[in-house]
Amino acid sequence: MSRRVWVRIAIALLTAVVLAGCSSTVVRDKRSGRVVSTPKYGATAVVNRGETLYRIATNNGISPLDLATWNNIPPPYTIYPGQRLRLYPGSGRRPTASVPPRRPGTSAPSRPPTPSTPAPAPVSATPATSPFAWRWPTDGQLVGSYVTGDPTKQGVDIAGNSGQPVRAAGDGVVVYSGSGLVGYGELIIVKHNEEWLSAYGHNRARLVNEGQIVKAGQQIAEMGRSGATRDMLHFEIRYNGRPVDPMQYLPRR
Repeated sequence: MSRRVWVRIAIALLTAVVLAGCSSTVVRDKRSGRVVSTPKYGATAVVNRGETLYRIATNNGISPLDLATWNNIPPPYTIYPGQRLRLYPGSGRRPTASVPPRRPGTSAPSRPPTPSTPAPAPVSATPATSPFAWRWPTDGQLVGSYVTGDPTKQGVDIAGNSGQPVRAAGDGVVVYSGSGLVGYGELIIVKHNEEWLSAYGHNRARLVNEGQIVKAGQQIAEMGRSGATRDMLHFEIRYNGRPVDPMQYLPRR
């Protein structure tokens, strides 16, 4: 084989290696192989339909676990279309530059006082104030309650009959209508404003499409048991992407 052919092969292989290295923004630790997160201070990412926590994390050079931790997302790390994720730790502070080591025989340089890092604010037990009144999404018996910190109980379950109306709990726009989120069956998510979402799972049929504007009390689905063992509605209210207890917002009945 001629030298010219060898040179072409070498150039082709080198080009392939360079392109492969440029295809990902993920940096890995050479010893452990784990992703080394590069926070993007002040930046956020809005979840689009079909995106996963893993995809958003790796696309931004962040480990999925760090992204989940920074946004207080518990296992199984479920995210929703329209949800806004922070791409940096909760303190929002850049790490302080380290002081270079002192040379032997020289006096220690004066060190500026290091500002103390404020302790994280305690989580308030007082629920966030909603700017609008919520409505019950359907009729029936309450068979499942919200439990703080339990990823399997992030809303309430309301039992009823197959096909009975499921209604929007408030005015908003449908940001998700599908069955792609495991454990929710046929699911609808309504965005009420930049802070508030509501989710309606286990439907028999979905009657609205993504992008559709809905009014409070409008029927958006038929109750069913998709992804469940009985006919019921799984209903969640989320504030800034985090689940809250729906019973603190729904009217007494």
